[in-house]
This record gives sequence, structure tokens and C-alpha cells, in this order.
Amino acid sequence: MSHRSHLFSLRIGHAFRETCLSGEYGKGQFRQDLFAGISVGIIAIPLAMALAIASGVAPQHGLYTAIIAGFVIALSGGSRLSISGPTAAFVVLLFPITSQYGIAGLLVATLGAGLILIMMALLRLGRFIEYIPESVVLGFTCGIALVIAILQIKDVFGLPIAQLSDQFLYKVPQLILALPDLDWPSLAVAATTLLIMLLWPRLRLPVPGHLPALLAASLLAWGLVQAGFEVDTIGSRFSYILADGSQGMGIPSVLPAFQWPWMYVEEGQPGLTLSWQLVKDLLPAAFAIAMLGAIESLLCAVVLDGMTGQRHSANSELLGQGIGNLVVPFFGGITATAALARSAANVRAGGVSPMSAMLHALTVLAALMLFSDILAFVPMSAMAALLLVVAWNMSEAHKALHLLRTAPRTDIWVFLTCFLLTVALDMVIAITAGILLAAMLFVKDIAEMTKITDITQSKRLIGKPLPQGWSVFKINGPLFFAAADRVFGELSTLCEDRQGFVLYMDGVTLLDAGGLAALNKLISQCQRKNTQIWIADLQFQPLRALAKAGVKPIPGVIAFYASLADALQDLADADAQKQQASE
Repeated sequence: MSHRSHLFSLRIGHAFRETCLSGEYGKGQFRQDLFAGISVGIIAIPLAMALAIASGVAPQHGLYTAIIAGFVIALSGGSRLSISGPTAAFVVLLFPITSQYGIAGLLVATLGAGLILIMMALLRLGRFIEYIPESVVLGFTCGIALVIAILQIKDVFGLPIAQLSDQFLYKVPQLILALPDLDWPSLAVAATTLLIMLLWPRLRLPVPGHLPALLAASLLAWGLVQAGFEVDTIGSRFSYILADGSQGMGIPSVLPAFQWPWMYVEEGQPGLTLSWQLVKDLLPAAFAIAMLGAIESLLCAVVLDGMTGQRHSANSELLGQGIGNLVVPFFGGITATAALARSAANVRAGGVSPMSAMLHALTVLAALMLFSDILAFVPMSAMAALLLVVAWNMSEAHKALHLLRTAPRTDIWVFLTCFLLTVALDMVIAITAGILLAAMLFVKDIAEMTKITDITQSKRLIGKPLPQGWSVFKINGPLFFAAADRVFGELSTLCEDRQGFVLYMDGVTLLDAGGLAALNKLISQCQRKNTQIWIADLQFQPLRALAKAGVKPIPGVIAFYASLADALQDLADADAQKQQASE
């Protein structure tokens, strides 16, 4: 693709067509994709379960998401090596929806988010990822990481809390007050998981650390159970009912079945009736999910482009994400988006095409069908410890600290605003406020860059002395709504006793409606005071804006010149004529 065309192109299955159907894809590339797909699939299995649990649903729904959405998005999207599935960023959005509406409400919101993502793709909105400041992204990711970490404290310590408060400010005291009643077997399992995950990278083995950590934690939990202690596991906490009415514990080893999302009901959760009111209630959540999904997926694609030297199609990736989130709720899957950690692992494992992501989905499917009984033994405290590490990794604390140490003050304010609002209120509010604050501070900085300078005494620009009562002023910077009124106000003050002045505008790149209004105001003031304005060296955009607004020369008030030299020559000629007439 040509430069920047990746931001505007749109076609279904763009990445799959560019690689697997290009005629250059063969057995060698497939072997690379097969190894990468199996490797990432093994990584994705515990993560998918843990993130589903953190979102308030049974672990199999995370596996369904990795299987269905992971396959469909890879097939229809625009990023070659993105791996899609449940991600930590969504937890703070999905958990409140599940708490209020049950899994049926979550599936309906996901369905709505899929439709919104498809509309965003059709409107070619993928390019707007360029306009999200890094301070906003870091602020809300750090905030999400802290919220996720706080949510795991209950299971890490095995605290006897039936339901955590929805408000962060009440949640923390609730956890602190419950700490004396911690369950030491749960804490021992969580501590073992964390210790192995933190020390494992030092061994430099190709196996990811969370797999041996969960295996060791499961063996420790089994030993504690044999010694007479209780340890909460996936099998003891979650149950399911099969089509024949039988009940099982843990994860069902069956394929996800097609079902209308709003009719999906689980034990202890409310059923829903599809209605216009339900759609209106869930629409804000669907919009928030779509916005976050778009941001996370496109940021992931940008990072992968940097790692591989390839180019993704932004709008095609939005289309693929939309189709995936549109399909997955019909099979019991929750919201999916591109996962940066799994996608980066795909690159490091040697993946070369979307086939690796599709094989990753098939690997998760094989685990569901063959090893569901084994997965039921995974302790809940170990899953919580795994999510603590996920939260730490997604926080990108080193980047946040670097920003706080080196970034301008305005970026620091934006970061802190997004972080605090994400933690205290809501991620959507945080992102909206962060972008608005960043935009306002950017406008303020740009406005302050527009300066007016008296260059009357500049020998380089002004060769000869000017007639008495005349000055030359140079404006540098855009004359837009935030700067023009101040600049022309200063100019009006500087020219209180002037017969006229030349306005040198070769440094003015922009003149908007606010600038035009301020200029017309200055012209009116000068007309009342019999002060002449000669404007020289206009660039194309300001000249076009003046022409469109109908600003024309007024004899004795305002005149326009192609260059500063022309204006100065005309001024010298007029002064010479005036002196001859006086003699």
C-alpha cells in the first residue's frame, strides 16, 4: 500500500487476502503459523478464562470468545498478526454490565458494539487513531490496571466478601476491613503463582511463565485439599447445565451452541426480554465498548507494524473487529478485541499471517474439548494472581514514569486526569475528558505561539527609514479563534498614535472565522481613527479566507500587497509625492 493509504482502505479479509491468498503463501509459511498458533493458543487458554471470570461470567465464555472471535476477526480483519480475544482493558466495562443485566445483557451490549464498529469502518474512521494523545492512552491503561488489580485482592487473599462495592472509594476500605479474615491456603497458592511468574523469565525458556505457575499452583491446591483444607477452584465455583438437564462442575467440554444473545440465561442471573428500552439502556455501554475496542485494536496494530515493518489497514481491522463482535454473542462469547501481549507473542513465535491467529483459536477449541476436566482444578487465587501480573504488564508503568519525568506539564495534567477519572468514576468519562483537556491545552499552546513583533528598526527587512508615523509589524503563527483577538488587540494598542502601519504576514499560515472577525474589528477601529493598514505577503489559505469573506481594499483604510518590498516601495513613493506637494 502507498504511504498513508492504509488509513483509508477498506475491504473484508484484507490481511488474509494480502498474505494467504497472495500466491506466495506455502508450506513453509504454514509451518511457521502452525507453531506460532499453537504457542499463542496455549498462552491464551488461562488468560481467556481469567478475564472471563474478572468480567463476571463463567470461564468457558472466555474460551468461546477466543475460539469464535479469534477465528472470525483473523479471517475478516486488516492486521496480519493481531490475536483477538478477551482483554484486561474491558474488565472495568464488562463487569458492571454483567452485575446489572447478567450475561444476556453483556452479550446484547457486545452485539451493539459490533454494529457500531462496522459503522465506524464504513465511515472510514480508522485514521482517527492518530489523534489520540499518548498521555490519554497511558492514563486510562494505568487506571484500568489499578482497577483490575484491586478486583483481584478478594480472591488472592480468599476474603469472605459476598459482593464488592461498585464504587472504588468504598471498595478499598471494604477490602482492608476484611483482611484479618484472610484465607491462608488461598494466599499461599496465589503467592506461589506470583513467585514463579516473576522468577520464570530468568530461566530464559521458550515456555511462558504462567503455564508452569498455574500447574504448580494447581498441584499445591490439590495437596492442601488432601490435607483437609478448602481451596476455591474453577470446578468448585462454576457449574453448568447441559442440554439433557444434567449439571456439571467447572467447564463443559462441548462446542458453543447458537442462541439468541438476549435469551442466554445462567443460574442466578436475570433473563432479559428484547425491547427498545433494553436497547436504549445498553446503548451507552455498547458505544463505550466499541470505542475502547477500536482504540485498543488499532493501537495493537500500530505496535505490530513497528515490530514487523508491515502496514495494517485500519478500517479493515475495524470491520473485522465489528464482524467478530457481531458473531460471537450468538455463541456465548463476550467482547473481543486485539490483545497486544498475545499478538506480540505471535510475532516472537514466528507467525507470518492471520492463519496463526486462526490456528490459535483451534488450539483453544482443542483444549476445551479435551482438557476441560483438568482446567476445572485451576485455583481461583492462582487465576487472580495471574490477573495481577496481567494488570501490571498492561499498566506500562515504565512509560508512565518516563512521561511524568520528561513530558511537558500539559501532558502530565492530561495523564493524571485520565488516570484519576478512570479509577474514581468511569473509563468512558476519563477518555472523553482526557481528549477534550488535551485538545484545549494544545489550542492554548498553539495560541501562545502566535506573536506580533515590531520590525520597524530591522535593517535586514526594512532597508530605508519609514515615513514619520508609520511602523511595520510582523505576525508569526496561525491567526485562529484562540489567538487572533489577543494579537489584534495588542496591535490596536501599539498603533494608538500611528498614521498607519504595514502588517507583514508571511508567517501566518492560517486565518479562520475568529481571525476574520478580529481583523474586521481592527479595520473598523483604524477607520474611526484614520489609521491606514497595509497588509503584505499573505499566504494561500489566509488570502483565500479573506477573498471568501469579501474583505477588499478600502482607499485610505486598507490595502494589500504581494510582498513586503512592494508595500515599502509604495509607501516611499507616497511619502515622496507628499513632500513634493508640500514644497
